[in-house]
Amino acid sequence: MKTAYGDPALDGLAAILLRDSCGCAECRDFGSGQRLGSITDLPADVSVLETRAAGNSVVVIFGPDGHRAVFSRAWLAEQRSAPEDDRTEDAKRLWTAGEATIGSGDQSWSRYLADEGHRERCLAALLRDGFFLLRDVPCRPGTVLAVAASMGYVRETNYGRLFDVRVEATPANLAFTGLPIAPHTDNPYRDPVPTVQLLHCLSTAVKGGDSGLVDGFLAAARLRAENPVAFEILTRTPVTFAYSDATAELRATRPMIGLDPHGRIREVRVNHRSMQPLRPGREGSAEQTSAFYAAYRTFAEMVTRPDLMLTFRLCPGDCVVFDNTRILHARTGFAATGERHLQGCYADLDGVASALALLRRTRRATG
Repeated sequence: MKTAYGDPALDGLAAILLRDSCGCAECRDFGSGQRLGSITDLPADVSVLETRAAGNSVVVIFGPDGHRAVFSRAWLAEQRSAPEDDRTEDAKRLWTAGEATIGSGDQSWSRYLADEGHRERCLAALLRDGFFLLRDVPCRPGTVLAVAASMGYVRETNYGRLFDVRVEATPANLAFTGLPIAPHTDNPYRDPVPTVQLLHCLSTAVKGGDSGLVDGFLAAARLRAENPVAFEILTRTPVTFAYSDATAELRATRPMIGLDPHGRIREVRVNHRSMQPLRPGREGSAEQTSAFYAAYRTFAEMVTRPDLMLTFRLCPGDCVVFDNTRILHARTGFAATGERHLQGCYADLDGVASALALLRRTRRATG
């Protein structure tokens, strides 16, 4: 069969893409693998002059300069597949409360540290399911930072490297009271938002204060199926979130439901406490603003459905880790006279993905 370049392995790939992807010593730094030149260093009229098979590779001679490159057939096949974005709904396992489990099996901190295979499964669960929970994490202040360091890097904010969640006399945030907190994502007023949150229970001696997690991607997908008009409004309407105290003045504007270029759900931002009023002059007419609030109400009702809310009680030594761009968290109210003390910190999904990739690389290398 006749093909564009004489070898079917190259079909569908532009000459400029192949030339720009050359991995020879003239084009790439041996140590880092990074390109040595710029796109402007390549001829504007790149073409494929000649190809020939070389085992499991294909040799390509380019015009007009005669540059030679060698590509493996496996790499060429990979280039013809659609790029994967592991942050979108397609790469996740969406769940309802009845389908999710919290703290099942031996998910102890000691096993997590000692068993690389177990740690790999926990990090994979965070990326796939949006959360995991560790038991028996020592109830010492600051230990949550060690948990975060095991999967990436701590994201320091105006709250510090870590923050205490307990009742305060003059709280700067409703999280520091005994009031119930509706399902929400943290820090939507940041750009970029922290993408991983950790909460470590140091003590709890109160009635109430139970925790809840909601799969925001599933809630958004249900909204899309049940009310596509509301879904479309929440994906295109910019919403401003803001936070202010004595040390910080933070604002960020994003839609509540963020999509990738292919229309797949990639992020949710839900936080009624920090959401600012829509401004009709900027977002449109009063009718459009009313339509937004109707859509917002529908989504808010969706995330509080009992079948979506995974409810559990954090006990001393428990540390829950979750994807803050996907999982909404909540808590029931509790008496302010009791002792409930959590410590939390933030990290990021790219660090988790990197830690997981390194664990898998080590496993492959050791067989």
